[in-house]
Amino acid sequence: MRQASIHRKTLETDVELDLVLDAGEKQGVKVQTGVGFFDHMLTLMAHWAGFGLSVQCRGDLHVDAHHSLEDVGICLGQALAKALGDKKGINRVGQASVPLDEALCRCVLDISGRPYLVYHGEQILPAIVAGEEKDVYREFFKSLACNSAMNLHLCFNYGQNGHHLMEAAFKSLGLALRQAVALDRTELLSTKGVLD
Repeated sequence: MRQASIHRKTLETDVELDLVLDAGEKQGVKVQTGVGFFDHMLTLMAHWAGFGLSVQCRGDLHVDAHHSLEDVGICLGQALAKALGDKKGINRVGQASVPLDEALCRCVLDISGRPYLVYHGEQILPAIVAGEEKDVYREFFKSLACNSAMNLHLCFNYGQNGHHLMEAAFKSLGLALRQAVALDRTELLSTKGVLD
């Protein structure tokens, strides 16, 4: 079973996260960050990925949600990297497009060992998404990409409703991760012999 646990405690947040990559239909997902919309998004992502996920975050929400989302992204990225180990046998690349009513988002990712985030089309997001500035979600995706050493491309193709756009993004991320971490190969998918 590919799994990992991460605990990160700072003066801003205290995050405990458990991730199981191969939970499949039996996955349990329990997310409590104090930011209800973010809990919903992480739950969707894990469900669509087929991951087991437990997240407990106590953050400085009296300031805003920035530190909580950023640090959960750090922990999720670290857990993903730890659970994948040497990455031998994984598909490495995943992609998905997900519509939600008028909105469409596409995610393409490569668990390559080379962290990078392309966050395209964010100008169509409303300034405030479910009570928080839209930028806190970019910070989550950036932290996830950097700490998992993933090349992550998220494209908001079109849409008007912030909830729909962000939900399509998290669902497409979940589906793309499901493809990328699947063990469909026997060797490391790299002609140079390493993923870094």
